[in-house]
Amino acid sequence: MARWQPTASLETLRFRAELLSGIRQFFNDRNVMEVDVPVLAETGVTDLHIDCIQAQVSGDVQYLQSSPEYFMKRLLASGIGSIYSLGKAFREGELGRRHNPEFTLLEWYRLDWDEYQLMDEVAGLIKKLGLECPNLVITYKNIFEQVTGLNPHQTSLINIQRLASESAGRDFSAESRSTCLDLIFSFVVEPQLPEGLVFIHDYPACQSALARLGEDKQGNTIARRFEAYLNGMELANGYYELVDVVEQKSRFDADIALRKMAGKQVMSMDNNLLAAMETGLPVCAGVALGVDRLLMQMLGFDEISQVMSFGQVDSHGAGPHIE
Repeated sequence: MARWQPTASLETLRFRAELLSGIRQFFNDRNVMEVDVPVLAETGVTDLHIDCIQAQVSGDVQYLQSSPEYFMKRLLASGIGSIYSLGKAFREGELGRRHNPEFTLLEWYRLDWDEYQLMDEVAGLIKKLGLECPNLVITYKNIFEQVTGLNPHQTSLINIQRLASESAGRDFSAESRSTCLDLIFSFVVEPQLPEGLVFIHDYPACQSALARLGEDKQGNTIARRFEAYLNGMELANGYYELVDVVEQKSRFDADIALRKMAGKQVMSMDNNLLAAMETGLPVCAGVALGVDRLLMQMLGFDEISQVMSFGQVDSHGAGPHIE
């Protein structure tokens, strides 16, 4: 039987429209320019944990972008100034209560800012949109130690692998430190996060992604990035952005090696991004925020399809909902 009805109620869709308008007004008031970048490109991301959706374009393979980041950084290198994008992003293999292969992503970059200033702005945006909640800023080390009793920077890999195996109920003894920490955080730490808006920063160096490295007060090498959780749900991911093109290429190479080891499709590095960085990416901080998840929290919904006009629904997902 055909499912032609929207998966969100009409009331929800009206609220969604107001939210999008509110986001744009927030940045307009701060003189941050909206940019409209392509969703198709010749390459995707090299990240081991993100798979891009392929598309055939005039006989060539292109990729729906998992975020507007690379195009936006090319604009930053061109001298455009602080910018934001509010549009669609795409990821293969992500379908469930909190995931949809196509989703709405708000991403923005602030020139001459660091991750702390950007965390403040994320909190300001959430408040401006009408969501009043307590805020907590805590380091990855402190929240990880509070929940597990282990120091994520200094505990041996064997002990990290052991806890990951116990948490997942399967053998993680051959997995990397980064993979094990991700698993432990998702299975053990996230369920213990307090209600409200929680910013976790100073991640382990092995999870630096596209962030600069730094040093914390205890002398640990850390990634200068943060993640924001709203009522226990991951909402946003931000970085004090890496601007060193040599280091960026090295990280791309490492990602490609990991994808080969995992038997995944090897994604070519984005040479246009590297060329832009070589020209000069300005000092900046950037963050990507899931708009659909924000809506879920604001309206108290459990299924992401309930805040999308036509969300994809798996066999265990929510059905169409009309009012």
